[in-house]
Amino acid sequence: MSITTKRGDNGETDLMFGRRVSKNHPRILAVGGIDELNASLGIVRVYSNDDLELIDKIEIIQKDLIILMGEISTLPKDMELYEEKGFEHFGVERVQNLDNWIKEIEDRDVSLDGWALPGSSGSHVSAHLDYSRVICRRAERGCINLDKDLGESVLVYLNRLSDLLWLMARDKDTTSSS
Repeated sequence: MSITTKRGDNGETDLMFGRRVSKNHPRILAVGGIDELNASLGIVRVYSNDDLELIDKIEIIQKDLIILMGEISTLPKDMELYEEKGFEHFGVERVQNLDNWIKEIEDRDVSLDGWALPGSSGSHVSAHLDYSRVICRRAERGCINLDKDLGESVLVYLNRLSDLLWLMARDKDTTSSS
């Protein structure tokens, strides 16, 4: 089986369950932003070396983003079929997970003074976390037009995730220089 189907050659692509839309459809733009965020977090994982705690958290976030992309790729009229097929919904427990990680970092008294200057510490991990944060903000903006079709946890999750990525970058500023 080839990845090249040629079905997208005319500027259209598939949502879940074979629904065809333009490649600039708001759902495709939202999913593309989240996919880009997921890829940027893969770079964070690669540069994290032996920081197993960070690697584990990033992997959990990446898996959350895959679930989120599936849900966004499903039109409201197909949500019943989505559920029948056993796909996971994006729920509030994922937000709570991020809130817990934010509290862990804040409890370590990470410096929160002034504006952050991404890359200034020389830490690749911190710089990539900052870049992932701005991609997350763009992905969040891409989902805002869909908010009436999304569960309320989606926008909250992306907002909270950008906060977490900012804190992780500041935390890595103080704990690493590579």
